[in-house]
Formats: sequence, structure tokens, C-alpha cells
Amino acid sequence: MQNKYIELKQRRDLGGIISTYFDFFKYNLKSFTNIFISYNGIFIFLLLGVSYLLVTGFIGMANASSGLSNTTEDESLMYIGFGFLLFFVIFIAVAALNYSLASAYLITYNKERKIITDKKQVWAVVNKNIGKIIVFILLLVVIYIGVSIVNMIIGIIPLIGFFANLIVGFAVTAWFGVSFMVMLNENKNASNAFGEGWNLVVGSFWKSVLVNLVLGFLVGILLLQFMLVPGILIGVYSFHLVDTNINIGESAVAKIIYIISTCIFLVIFTYSQSLSQFINGILYFSLHEGKYNIYTQERINQIGSGD
Repeated sequence: MQNKYIELKQRRDLGGIISTYFDFFKYNLKSFTNIFISYNGIFIFLLLGVSYLLVTGFIGMANASSGLSNTTEDESLMYIGFGFLLFFVIFIAVAALNYSLASAYLITYNKERKIITDKKQVWAVVNKNIGKIIVFILLLVVIYIGVSIVNMIIGIIPLIGFFANLIVGFAVTAWFGVSFMVMLNENKNASNAFGEGWNLVVGSFWKSVLVNLVLGFLVGILLLQFMLVPGILIGVYSFHLVDTNINIGESAVAKIIYIISTCIFLVIFTYSQSLSQFINGILYFSLHEGKYNIYTQERINQIGSGD
């Protein structure tokens, strides 16, 4: 497995980037997942807590409305509210962490030219740039608010507004992801990284949009297959509860199954953030090589020198 290195710094068309992404995913899945679990362990436990709050709240709401529980709707809403609030806080932290881990993994992979098994190598890149990552996130939030306002205005236009919003959404996703790679790989500050990322994405606008559209769709289908497992588990068990007239609120087994299944959904969702950044990380190397020809020039120099 250590020899399954894929050169990232190459000009690639849409098909080439898609093929490279899945080859990279196939060879690096186990290694990166181990790193993901290592640094997301505490967040997985926190997501388990979120799942408990949400499941307790929704079950309480259902029982309160049917008169099967002493729990009031206000108490249930409090559980749900705390659950969503905690999830929002965790989501911000986890998104920053997993975007950073995915980008750092790609950078280390490109530098070492091998599959990365040492999690400390990846974390060293993240730790070195924590200050810039925080500034980047703050700028991203401001930009995202502005983009959301623009999307609301564009969305007023029938039909055209819908497709325009999709294009803008995929383009902005590419811009954020590529800019993040620029910041970490080229040691730029956050504002300069956004500027360079903008130039790279705008220079290959439709490639950037289509890469995020196609790979986002394919990765979504892949993740949906994993989500089917907890989904089927919840569905089958819910049917069993209804068929046997068991009160969900009084069943400890039901709560455990719902909590674990909800937690699995949330963990898969957080993992998808890394997969999303892998898309734009690979796109970054392709766009950068297409503009600057650094790797191509290095190869020409090597051939010229007889190496």
C-alpha cells in the first residue's frame, strides 16, 4: 500500500479529477479514517450526547401530545433546543477540524509522496496554522452571509434563480476549499489565500463547478448507502414498536437504538466534511499546476539533466 502514491500536481480535466479522487479515496481510506477517529473521538462522544438530547426531546414530544407521558411539551422542546444548539457548536468545531485534517493529509501526502499513517505528521500541519485557520473561518462566515444574501435576491427570479443559486453554491464551495488549501500549502495569510483561491477557481470556473457537482453527487450516493444501515434499523424497530403497542418513552432499548442510530447519522455527516475537502484539495493541485506549471517544469528539468 505504501507504493500506491498518486501524483496530485498534474493538469487534469473533469474526468481525470474524478478518477484521481476515487483512486486516492480507495488507497487512503483506511489511513485517513484512523486519523479521523483519533482526532474526532471526543466529538463523537459529544455527538452521542446530542443524539440523547434530540431523541429524548422528540420522544417526549410524541408522548406528551398523545398523553402517554408526564413529560410536558415545554420540557421536550428544551431538550430539542439544547440538542440543536450543542450540535451547532460542535458542527462549527468539527467542520474546522475535519477541513483542516483533510487538507493537512493531502499536503503531507504530496510532500512525503506516500500514504500517511503517522497522525502526528498531519496534526503538525494543523497545529502550525491554527491561528490562520481561525481567521479564515471568521472571514468565511462573513463571506458566507454575503453570499446568502445574494442567493436570496437571485432566488426571486423563477427557474433561472434556482439554477443560478446552484452554480453559485458549487462555485463558492470550490472557492472556500481551494482557498483553504492555498493558505495551508503555500503559507499565505487568510485574506491572500482567498484572493489566490478566487483567481484559481475563476480561471477554471466551469471545471470547478462541475467537479463539485459531479463528485458531490457521487460521494453523496456513497454516504447514503452507509446511512441506510441505521435508517433500516430505525424503520424496522419502529414498525416492531407500533405492531406490539410498546410505548417508546418507556422502552430503554428503543431509546438506545434511536440514540445510537442518530449518532451514526451525525458521525457520517461529519466524515463527509473531510470527503468534501478532499474534492477541492485535489482540484487545487490540478488548478495550481494548470496555472503555474511547476511540476511540469520540474520534470522537464529532470529530463534535461538526465535524471
